[in-house]
Amino acid sequence: MSATEPKKNDSVPPSPTDPKGQESFNDTVSDQGLKKGDRDAEFGGTEARKRLERKLLLKLDLRFLIMVFIYILNYIDRNNAGAARLRGFEADLHLHGNQFATLLSILYVGYIIMQVPSNMILNHIGKPSLYLPACMIIWGVISCLTGITTNFTGALLTRFFLGFVEAAFFPGALFLLSKWYTRKELGLRTAVLYCGNLSSNAFGNLLAAGILGGMQGKLGHAAWRWLFYIEGALTVAVAIAAIFILPDFPETTTWLSPMERRLAQVRMAEEVGESDHDTKEESIFTGLILAVKDWRVWFMALALTAQVVGLSFNAYFPTLTATLGYKTTVSLLLCAPPWGFACMVAFANARHADHTGERFFHIAGSLFAGMIGMIISLATMNTAARYIALFLQAQSYAGFIVFYSWISNTFPRPPAKRAVALALINAFSQLGNIAGSYVWPKPWGPSYRKSYGITISCFGCAIVMCFILRQHLIHLNKRLDEGQEEEFMKRRAAILEAAQLEGISDEEAIRRAKGFRYVY
Repeated sequence: MSATEPKKNDSVPPSPTDPKGQESFNDTVSDQGLKKGDRDAEFGGTEARKRLERKLLLKLDLRFLIMVFIYILNYIDRNNAGAARLRGFEADLHLHGNQFATLLSILYVGYIIMQVPSNMILNHIGKPSLYLPACMIIWGVISCLTGITTNFTGALLTRFFLGFVEAAFFPGALFLLSKWYTRKELGLRTAVLYCGNLSSNAFGNLLAAGILGGMQGKLGHAAWRWLFYIEGALTVAVAIAAIFILPDFPETTTWLSPMERRLAQVRMAEEVGESDHDTKEESIFTGLILAVKDWRVWFMALALTAQVVGLSFNAYFPTLTATLGYKTTVSLLLCAPPWGFACMVAFANARHADHTGERFFHIAGSLFAGMIGMIISLATMNTAARYIALFLQAQSYAGFIVFYSWISNTFPRPPAKRAVALALINAFSQLGNIAGSYVWPKPWGPSYRKSYGITISCFGCAIVMCFILRQHLIHLNKRLDEGQEEEFMKRRAAILEAAQLEGISDEEAIRRAKGFRYVY
């Protein structure tokens, strides 16, 4: 780096994403960093940077809120068959045997197939503000088409393609969040996003109760058909708005100022001592190869799959509340409070996990509480006890959410690998949803003791696997402490690029990269 005195320049340095300003930008940054001895000098000092960072995070948080509404609609469109089942869905389509369970599980076949390719495409094109809403519009239309089906085959096709297109959203949203937020911020934002999932169980069932209770026979259509029409149309409307609200990646978002874009990139470079974008030598398939070769990806995929099977009561929640002995509308309304409670617990749990930097106990504690709820349901048919048990079961998602942030923390760089790891782990875990579709057959009701026995076993397995992963990460950190882990040298180009972004020496960037530690 040059040690010459910088020229007087009160203007904002050119953006690093502007090819014409790249060289002068790097020179300005390096000179400023040397002169002031402060990596925050280009932002006007530490206090000025903190103010700018708060402003940046507020902008991002407000814009990312729409993803909560998208996720609500994503899950409503995926799970509305469960509510439709209560008002003639099976009878009108002449379903019998395990055909309804097959309609639930076939969605996850398409969901599994498309997740990894979708995240690879998203990382490559770098335009989530267009890509994600476009997929959303398509799945909204497909959801509407489910309302016109008249037999098992038609419903099977719409459910398959619904899963195929919906696959783009959740892993894409997780990856997008990981491009903007640091490890200390990511858990809470992941929880806020996932509250869209949990809220969908409350809001979706309230909406379903209104539609199924008031639209029967309107314009000659059954109420369950109106359920698909209305919810699909809502999805399309929100998708159009999302095109103008969602951000792209830090280096490509146009509605931020040049200084805000730069700060966003510097924050992520400081996180692990590397820039958060792929080098020129890395192709679209590099991340796929790196992720597939890493055994931790498959281990976390198995642990998440066990959790998903344990959480399979989600799709049958209206059925479980119906075992309390109330009428259809009341059963749907009773679904809302447990999921509202789950949102509060998830928010508090994720916030504390971010604050402490701890992951395992925040996951295991929530799953263990869920196991207690399942044991209560398994042991008694008392109405009050079983309803309280549903609250404990629903809050199991608090640990499940922290696990997702743990994935991003465990595979921080390169982003191509992180994108594939998030998608691959989430896609593999959907095998749990396929299996979970057959865990709650009607003949096992109303107690569903066998079902609860399976879900308790799966939660126990997940806790053990998370503990093994925790011990492995502790071991890796010890090796890093001893200077035995030199994998960071494989990312030397990204580390030196981070030095340019931060305006520090190459030696300082390498030192920071060596200071990286896994969270557990």
